Amino acid sequence: MITKTKAPTKVSAPTRRRFTVKEYYAMAEAGILTEDDRVELLDGDIIAMPPSGIWHAGRVNRFIRILAPLLERSVVSIQNPIRLNDVSMPEPDAMLLKLREDDYTGKMPVPDDVLLLIEVSDTTVGYDRGAKLSAYARAGIPEVWLVVRKERRIEAYTEPSEGGYANVRRVGAGGSISPGAFPDVVLEVGKVVGE
Repeated sequence: MITKTKAPTKVSAPTRRRFTVKEYYAMAEAGILTEDDRVELLDGDIIAMPPSGIWHAGRVNRFIRILAPLLERSVVSIQNPIRLNDVSMPEPDAMLLKLREDDYTGKMPVPDDVLLLIEVSDTTVGYDRGAKLSAYARAGIPEVWLVVRKERRIEAYTEPSEGGYANVRRVGAGGSISPGAFPDVVLEVGKVVGE
């Protein structure tokens, strides 16, 4: 009896294996990723995030206190995920979301729900200004603030497109800034970044 063997598959160059949000959740359900893992999914890549230092944690806490008055006009979401698309689910430091009766317990927020997204950048400035900002622009997030420790400023990005944000405003410790969705709320940048 003659058995036919399958011809070997042609070997090609190595390629990156990207994951979907569905696969990302499956890894968590299987215990491959746990709640203690500081990771996020961006453009199909699972990104390991460094632990938050005291400066980062303090700035996030400060935003909670400063943004608390907006709780009646928006949902203040802290370090929770947003589903940008089928291959990206980052966890920004803070977001102001449109009010929704269920407070996003029934469905994760998507770009159309975001009024303002905030990233506190200490050790991740390059990643935040590069890959993350690009993903947020492509998803149509209307306004992103980067709180940058080294420059002691807030960078406000608006007018998103496939190519990035068309408008950037940099405000240092002596200035003030307001979210586009809530121009009546004025934040002194120095109180956020430190004098």
